Amino acid sequence: MKTIVVVPCYNESNRLPQDEFVRFVESNDEVAFLFVNDGSRDNTLSVLQALTERHEHLMLLDLQPNGGKAEAVRKGMLYAAEHYDCQYLAFWDADLATPLNEIPQMIAWADKGYNMVMGLRLMRLGAKVRRKTVRHYLGRCFATVASIMLDLPVYDTQCGAKLFSKQVVLDIFPESFITRWLFDVELLARYKKRYGPLKARENIYEYPLFKWEDVDGSRLKKKDFIKAPVELLKIWNRYR
Repeated sequence: MKTIVVVPCYNESNRLPQDEFVRFVESNDEVAFLFVNDGSRDNTLSVLQALTERHEHLMLLDLQPNGGKAEAVRKGMLYAAEHYDCQYLAFWDADLATPLNEIPQMIAWADKGYNMVMGLRLMRLGAKVRRKTVRHYLGRCFATVASIMLDLPVYDTQCGAKLFSKQVVLDIFPESFITRWLFDVELLARYKKRYGPLKARENIYEYPLFKWEDVDGSRLKKKDFIKAPVELLKIWNRYR
């Protein structure tokens, strides 16, 4: 398999689009999915067990107890890197706000030499990127502050679709995150600290998604944006 995509799942039994994952692996034999059950309290585990029996490229990692999305992503990425022979690893939101057909496009950019490819939710003519107005403007304010703090011209740190070379995963994922919701920013800070600002500007690519849509049920609330400055300060102090 060329690419393994980690999908963190917490209480996703009622909204996981199972058939879309099956259809995708049936027509893309170089991509596999590792679903990470993050100590779900509903029947997500049994749903994932049944799903992963439908195709060999659908796999399961069960984590107990619940540790939060950041840890589910981190442990899933490290598990995949250490247990499977692959070139790239990615993580992807289970609700498929970013459609699966964007995966081959991101792989194509990685094949051009970028070792970190980030989904970019850029609302523009000709694209089907739909974000709720309040969340969009809160996100733009947050992204601007994050960009200044990181001293990197990043437009969208928080999109839940990111792809890495295997070596980058082994370099920047081993240590637990110091933030619960802003681990995407922390990954950029780790990358910059590990490889330097020049490499960060040269080897990270923000890929403009053709389609992205807010899906009901997001666990990120407006109050989390209020906490963001404190979390950003923690990241800045840790990685400056």
